[in-house]
Amino acid sequence: MTPHAVIIGPPGSGKSTVGPALAARLGLAFRDSDDDIVASAGKPITDIFAEEGEPAFRALEEEMVAKALSEHDGVLSLGGGAPITPGTRERLAGHTVVFLNVGMAAGVQRAGLSTARPLLAGVNPRATYKALLDARLPVYREVATFEIETDQLTADEVVEAALIGLAEIGKERA
Repeated sequence: MTPHAVIIGPPGSGKSTVGPALAARLGLAFRDSDDDIVASAGKPITDIFAEEGEPAFRALEEEMVAKALSEHDGVLSLGGGAPITPGTRERLAGHTVVFLNVGMAAGVQRAGLSTARPLLAGVNPRATYKALLDARLPVYREVATFEIETDQLTADEVVEAALIGLAEIGKERA
């Protein structure tokens, strides 16, 4: 079993909105690896970061992503940092990975710089977000099958772009 599409991108790119909408349009189940992490740990991601640290969180995240990739055949959304883990990058090879890209201004506005996002809860969240984008952009592009620039698009327009991209990939693989 393998996911029909894996959605990646930074905070605010639309993964949590586009993923379920795309799955609905395709008539497939939706799964979010962050939900799997919370269910497995029995506590919110912010608590995992605070109590156990980022390395422990990333290890659990890698485990949950590996499990989802092996048992889910719908649309799978990954947490924004999941692809930074080398093991997750390796596991994404051969999967159809849709990268939802967002610029800093739109990403900051959408993410809201909330404390629910542990990596953005620092002294200067805008600088933190920019550093996060700068560091992750090459990784996202490395694993992506195709990329959608989401800044100027509605969620429905992003879903349409994803459907077009998936259809193109299907033709190439046929």
